[in-house]
Amino acid sequence: MSNHEVTEKDEGLELAKRMAEEEEGVGRRPKGATRYIIPTVAVAWSFFQLSIASFWVLDSTYTRAIHLGFAMFIVFLNYPTLKKARFGLKFLSATDRIPVFDFIMATVAGLAALYIAIDYTGITMRYGNPNLRDIVMGLVLTVLLLEAARRVIGPALPVIAGLFIFYAFMGPYMPDLIAFKGVSMNRFVGQMTMSTEGIYGIPLDVSATIVFLFVLFGAMLDKAGAGQYFIRIALSLLGGFKGGPAKAAVMGSGLTGLVSGSSIANIVTTGTFTIPLMKRVGYPGTKAAAIEVAASTDGQLAPPIMGAAAFIIAEYVNVPYVDVIKAAAVPAFASYAALFYITHIEASKLGLRGIPRKELPPFFKTLYTGAHYLVPIVMLLWELIVERHSPELAAFNAIWVMAIIMLLQRPVQAMYRKEPIGPAVKQSIEDIFGALVNGARNMVSVALATAAAGIIVGVVALGLGQLVTAIIDTLSGGNIFLMLVITAITSLIIGMGLPTTATYIVMASLTAPAIVTIGAMNDFIVPLMSAHLFCFYFGILADDTPPVGLAAYAAAAIAKSPPIATGIQGFMYDIRTAILPFMFIFNSDLILENVNSWPQGILIFLMACVGNFAFASATQGWFVAKNKIWELPLLLAVTLSLMRPDLIASLIGIPHEQRYYTYLIGLGIYGLIYLMQRPRIPKVEPVTAAA
Repeated sequence: MSNHEVTEKDEGLELAKRMAEEEEGVGRRPKGATRYIIPTVAVAWSFFQLSIASFWVLDSTYTRAIHLGFAMFIVFLNYPTLKKARFGLKFLSATDRIPVFDFIMATVAGLAALYIAIDYTGITMRYGNPNLRDIVMGLVLTVLLLEAARRVIGPALPVIAGLFIFYAFMGPYMPDLIAFKGVSMNRFVGQMTMSTEGIYGIPLDVSATIVFLFVLFGAMLDKAGAGQYFIRIALSLLGGFKGGPAKAAVMGSGLTGLVSGSSIANIVTTGTFTIPLMKRVGYPGTKAAAIEVAASTDGQLAPPIMGAAAFIIAEYVNVPYVDVIKAAAVPAFASYAALFYITHIEASKLGLRGIPRKELPPFFKTLYTGAHYLVPIVMLLWELIVERHSPELAAFNAIWVMAIIMLLQRPVQAMYRKEPIGPAVKQSIEDIFGALVNGARNMVSVALATAAAGIIVGVVALGLGQLVTAIIDTLSGGNIFLMLVITAITSLIIGMGLPTTATYIVMASLTAPAIVTIGAMNDFIVPLMSAHLFCFYFGILADDTPPVGLAAYAAAAIAKSPPIATGIQGFMYDIRTAILPFMFIFNSDLILENVNSWPQGILIFLMACVGNFAFASATQGWFVAKNKIWELPLLLAVTLSLMRPDLIASLIGIPHEQRYYTYLIGLGIYGLIYLMQRPRIPKVEPVTAAA
């Protein structure tokens, strides 16, 4: 490899790391004494969250206010007003210091967020009749919250929230179809900033009580080196198979995604290893990057953690969190299985081999060297699924176990290598505090997204809910399928500029009730869980939807591939995921609704996987050989019969209770396609891995 190629690779990796840092909350790097301010506040925030999860009993309104106060304080200290200097005002874009202006903004924003806690008794007595101070503080909070969201997330969410605020006041002057009685200033401020129906609503509560702990747990795992361990395990298991590095990328990203809510951070952690390896065995740069994008983005689908939105789903649907895990399991794992299958298809098209086994890390040795990372993860899963403890208690227990492991890991390694223990202990303590800082930094965008999205939820709660349902019903003509298409496209468009959590909150508050209501109007029962998961899935798919998908830019920077082409290829891979929400809306078996038998659940899962394989073959143009045009409808028929056995059963007159017999039809067609393609299986010499 030439010096020029090495330099290009390093530059690509540095760009991807900068993108990950920006997403994770590293904005400014102040010099001098002020460099300690942001980490100190971040550590204090982490300790506050740990205290309310363990020994400190605090009213939920106080918790939400303090959580938001910390987040807004950090944002104004950490993110400059502008990314580039404009109008000759260089202090607005300063990254090497914290200007006095931002210190003032941070203090005012923090106090505005805490105002509901500072005068809690008075505000409770005045609810519905705010005084002038309440109105001023409420408006200051709203404006500074939108500005903080703009700095950390971008302009999309503040613009959308601003349009909803505008609509709340201007509703009476709108055209008849979208006319709304409007609100007064008193009612708006009361709803948004003096109650738990707006900014301080359910999304912010979930962020403050549950999500922070899981994000902190993920930050601790990452700081301890678990991300690298997961990818080494994946490589040792799968690297030797056809297209092995791509399969390892899918597995490694899935494992990392269990505890990471950031697709870009996932790409930097796993893609640094897997993308060069994929290119080495013969994958083109664009496809190597796109596989990593699809795998890392879909990490948020994987139970039991599923990013921040899963906990909000549990609150909105009013079910235990374990029920969300159960509902999400079959679609998520079927989606990941299909991505494994796609990597195999691509390897078959290109005639690729894996990495020679002698060049791969030995599995059992690799498993042993990082087995301690699995202890807190297994403990977390046990507490969530078996003991049925609350998510916050399970996460807290996993965190203190992880802290003990981090404290002991380096000293034990030092003893094993016969090195001094003192420096290792010091480094362990630094790692723990570094994880506390990173966890708080990572949470800033989630806290701001949930609070700002609360404005939209609050406006809808002011009386827009029925109007939104009526508008969607009019646009779709009462057609449930057309309504789902409109919802999906809207989610993709809105989600291009928003984090997954914010996209889900916005779409769930607007469309999830409408999906259920309009379905009922057409004598079609849509489980509320299905409607919320539908919004969640398309919020995630927006992460790699061109032209905005930042995940594609990060992977393309590592692979040195065109970002737009990488995004389009990643989106083509993710079409396999886009089909699933439409299927589980019409077939609630896929979310295991009223399915309480393990054999029945496993059968549904296996058939969903095969159906998704058939759909992947249809969209990728390859099964065991290149598809002929007439084989496309046959593959789609397999998908439909294996994912919608209820529909096939109704069409051919089989009772609903016997619908699973129609799986045989889909499997029979699939076998027929195999026999048709078998003579066309290419007999080419595989490409060997480059030295």
